[in-house]
Amino acid sequence: MTNRPSSETGARPGVGMLEWFQTGDRATAEALVADLRRLGVERLRFGVSWADFFGDGGPDWYDWLIPELARHFDLLPCFSYTPPSLGETPSTASPPRDLRAYADFIDQCITRYGAHFEYVELWNEPNNVLEWNYALDSSWTKFCEMIGAAANWARQRGKKTVLGGVSPIDPNWVRVMFRNGLMPYIDVVGVHAFPGSYDVCGDSCHDQIQRVIDVLREEGHPGEVWLTETGYSTWRHDEFAQVDLAAGIQDLPVGRIYWLTLRDLAGDRPSMAGLHNDPRDYHFGIQDQHGRPKLLYRLWSDGGLDAVRAAARWPTRAPSREPFTLVTGGAGFVGSNLVSRLAREGRRVRIVDNLARPGVEKNLEWLRSQHGEAIEFVPCDLRDRHVLNHAVEGATQIFHLAGQVAVTTSLEDPISDFEINLAGSVNVLEAARRQKQVPGVVFASTNKVYGGLEDVALEVADRRYQPVDPAYLHHGVGEHRPLDFHSPYGCSKGGADQYIIDYARCMGVPSVVFRMSCIYGPRQFGTEDQGWVAHFLIRAMRGEPITLYGDGMQVRDILHVDDLLDAYLLAEKNLARFSGRVFNMGGGPANTISLLQLLDWIAELEGRKPEVDFGGWRPGDQRYYVSDTRRFTEASGWRARIAARDGVADLHRWLRDSYVVPVAARPAAPAPVELACASNA
Repeated sequence: MTNRPSSETGARPGVGMLEWFQTGDRATAEALVADLRRLGVERLRFGVSWADFFGDGGPDWYDWLIPELARHFDLLPCFSYTPPSLGETPSTASPPRDLRAYADFIDQCITRYGAHFEYVELWNEPNNVLEWNYALDSSWTKFCEMIGAAANWARQRGKKTVLGGVSPIDPNWVRVMFRNGLMPYIDVVGVHAFPGSYDVCGDSCHDQIQRVIDVLREEGHPGEVWLTETGYSTWRHDEFAQVDLAAGIQDLPVGRIYWLTLRDLAGDRPSMAGLHNDPRDYHFGIQDQHGRPKLLYRLWSDGGLDAVRAAARWPTRAPSREPFTLVTGGAGFVGSNLVSRLAREGRRVRIVDNLARPGVEKNLEWLRSQHGEAIEFVPCDLRDRHVLNHAVEGATQIFHLAGQVAVTTSLEDPISDFEINLAGSVNVLEAARRQKQVPGVVFASTNKVYGGLEDVALEVADRRYQPVDPAYLHHGVGEHRPLDFHSPYGCSKGGADQYIIDYARCMGVPSVVFRMSCIYGPRQFGTEDQGWVAHFLIRAMRGEPITLYGDGMQVRDILHVDDLLDAYLLAEKNLARFSGRVFNMGGGPANTISLLQLLDWIAELEGRKPEVDFGGWRPGDQRYYVSDTRRFTEASGWRARIAARDGVADLHRWLRDSYVVPVAARPAAPAPVELACASNA
């Protein structure tokens, strides 16, 4: 019996995935299959190119691909693309000279692969001139003759038929298919829709699909409508909008949905619109082109589509008119701790975050569970000036913590690093200065603005570097130190901190800059590039090796996040007096630690020595950096309260009790071992 659309049954449609596999690329296909299985995807729509099938290696490719895919998924093969040698014109969108040749191709594929699928999809986007050149077939009579012959034969071979996805959705085109006599051979009508990416003016996507269903019912056709291609392009860096669409499409009146696509289109491959002629084409994946997960993938893989629907309810749809403090990056490590502190003090807080960093969505869930309506969430990337301007409107204070945080990432993609850290910070400042009541801005900069400190002479003592100069040894690096931006990250953050200072001086935005050393504490999801204290602990607790870049004798001053929040709030309280000033912020000489020393502490906490690998030095890596915090202490009375060893133990307890390191991922601990630890300087 034919299933009814979800609007008629009350059931949600199943959501599958659409992939266009590149001929011969087995490694990518296998990687995509593995990730799709992690998502729990059961249905897969994929292309079978008539043009590629008769090319070099075509049959061998599909002989491998189709059985391999069928091992894991319910398949919907989409058969399209005319071999140019067979077309009226030498194009894959051309009608073939012999219209029956397509039916012969379908027959050959059913004979060869038919055991692996129930449905055959006949062509793709036939009302899109790039896919079917209707200039050569203005009434679609050639198309209907070609598809009708193939559909009739497929049915005789025991297959059900799907009419290739209509894009844009056009019920009048479906009426043409009835007039041309095609529809008696069709079981399902496919449609394509990309709300927010390729919009069709007028009715909603739901209403457009419903009009196609109405045509079927008016003509007495029993078939259903499937959304055979949909998705959202994150070319504007709005990953939450992709989540929102994925939640909303499940309420459409269709029997099935196929999402485009797992991974972004690689930048060196042309889309149908041509090589980068349309940037939207390159960002429809729920992973980037290198396989790094976007927010939708993380939610889907962690909690299924129920988690996606729940996340779509996170944004505050009707923001309060009450005064609020705004925290950019408010779902991040420092941001979530700050938001929680402010909410506990009875303040309303608005979070601006794009949720692009893995793990921060869990921080946002925690904040919502702890503080309820005291927290507002606006999904926004700093590069989106228009959304940001609305988010800032009415703020009484801004803590600007959002940014690209890794030196290595800045080396891989310096343009994005610049756009986020420098241009994004200017966007925040502009949004602030245009308010009737200009809010103050507290900005999180970095010690990387001081460069590699190559001129500071060092010696080795007790497996750690330390300055020869007693002033550096006893006090650390002060704000008088000349700026020396190393790496694109150092340039973008350093440029931003200069803009912050100048907006205080020239634009009337009261602002203060903290050039921060290594901050650590609960709610940190550390990586090799940022949050190294948490990263080392997480790797050790999971029984995974830790990579040290360099020799491990590098020294940093580490500061517990609770102490940093004290400093932020003191800066806010004294902003009129501190505006335009810069303060170095870290644990200071009393809380220094080398990488090797941290490994010894972890061994004591875990009862085993972590496995360690060594890599080469990385660009801009400082062998020694310790903050001289005397300027801020003298100005505010602030001092770090939490000793480094106590703070590391606190972070270890949080990781042990949290979702970051599941119990199942932790190896059984042996008896404690005695280790010699370097003393704290």
